Amino acid sequence: MAMFVHLTSAANVPRIRRAGIRAASGGQGGARGVYCFPVLPSYTLTHQWLRELARFGSRGGLVAVHVRLDDGQDVLVGRYADRRLGAQDTVPAAEAVRRVAELEDPRGWEVFVPRAIGPREVHRIRTAPQVVGWRYQPNAHGVRPCTCFGCQVRGGYGARRLRERLPHPLDGPPPPVRVLLARVAAAGDPGDPAVLREALHWFGKRRRGPLAELAGLAAHPDPGVREELVWAVARWSTPGVTELLDSLAADEDPDVREAVEAVRTP
Repeated sequence: MAMFVHLTSAANVPRIRRAGIRAASGGQGGARGVYCFPVLPSYTLTHQWLRELARFGSRGGLVAVHVRLDDGQDVLVGRYADRRLGAQDTVPAAEAVRRVAELEDPRGWEVFVPRAIGPREVHRIRTAPQVVGWRYQPNAHGVRPCTCFGCQVRGGYGARRLRERLPHPLDGPPPPVRVLLARVAAAGDPGDPAVLREALHWFGKRRRGPLAELAGLAAHPDPGVREELVWAVARWSTPGVTELLDSLAADEDPDVREAVEAVRTP
């Protein structure tokens, strides 16, 4: 029997004792299952994911749930980055333990069980120190953090101060609204397309925006400006966005129409 550890919120312990660990979405290819890691001789490596998972919050701290799986149980194994590439391998549980144990540096590796874990497969549940493991990524300590839109965690501890201290040249933080509107006004009539596209790029980093002041750009003669307008307002919660996108959905330029379709696709 192969032994793995699953880290979860302490608030889930009563349910796990009663019904096991339920499958959750997020696996390779959208699969549902349970993430875990082989129990290795090194306590630190076994619980390496603890600090990273703790960044996203937990009720009562995190606990370690040890589970026993049949050696022939198919699991996915690979680095976290391999999941996005669809490059994790399907192997028996015993083979997953062997692969990870033989690695010179298994940090960042994970095992995914493509099903729920039954209560009879739960071996034991115990508390775990909340300071074990790495954060963000292995060897991240001492490395300048990236503040691009893809890497930043909105609402994370110190995230706003970090973006202000280390602004990304393309992803922010965006200039104030009054500054962006002044750039739009200074672009002229109908307006320099390059200046307008840059301003709209920054408006797209916001959750709300001055829709009334920008709606006129839907009639700009440059289709690139109209397309950028679609991407800028698509995620705004400002009233009137739906109506503006409806009008742009019938734009004469196919790229603009495709942009509207893309932002409306779940």
